[in-house]
Amino acid sequence: MTEPIKDRRRRYDERFKREAVRHWLESGKSAEAVGQELGLDASRLYDWRQSFGPVTDTTDLRVEVEALRRELARVTEQRDILKKTLGIISEPPANDTKGSKP
Repeated sequence: MTEPIKDRRRRYDERFKREAVRHWLESGKSAEAVGQELGLDASRLYDWRQSFGPVTDTTDLRVEVEALRRELARVTEQRDILKKTLGIISEPPANDTKGSKP
C-alpha cells in the first residue's frame, strides 16, 4: 500500500523559507534557477515571497517614511543647536582688553 501524497511532502521551516526567498531576490537569478538549486518548485518561492519577502505594502512604507522624516527633522534641529552653541563658545569675549593698560 502506498502512503498518502500528503505524508510524502517535504516540510520546510520558516527560516529555510525566508533564506530561500532572500537568496532568490538577492541573487538576481530566476525563481526557476534558484528552485532547481534548492530542489523545489519555483511556484513555492513565489508563494513564500508573499509571506516572507520584503515589505511591499505601501501603507507600511508610508509609515516608515513619515517616521524617518520626523527623525531627520529632530536630528537636523539638534545639529543646528550644536552649531550655534559652538559658534557662541568659539567667539572671543566681548570685553577684550587688548590695547588697554591694567
